[in-house]
Amino acid sequence: MKRRVVVTGLGAITPLAIGVEPSWQSLCQGKSGIGALTRFDATGFRTRIAGEVNSFNPADFMVGFGGTNVTLILGQFPPK
Repeated sequence: MKRRVVVTGLGAITPLAIGVEPSWQSLCQGKSGIGALTRFDATGFRTRIAGEVNSFNPADFMVGFGGTNVTLILGQFPPK
């Protein structure tokens, strides 16, 4: 029996944008997603810049999970 893989979609969550096309357009325009940290006080760290993902609400993309526990995923994107 031959195994098959079906790709049903493609997504991107980047510091530049949410979505493949907006992220690609930002890259083509030479934009950078790196900037000063804003989600926590980084004064105690040597590095104070990062690529933060802003304006992302995981619930907008997790429709129909049928009660699946997504706590771990949501923990990656705490509210601002």
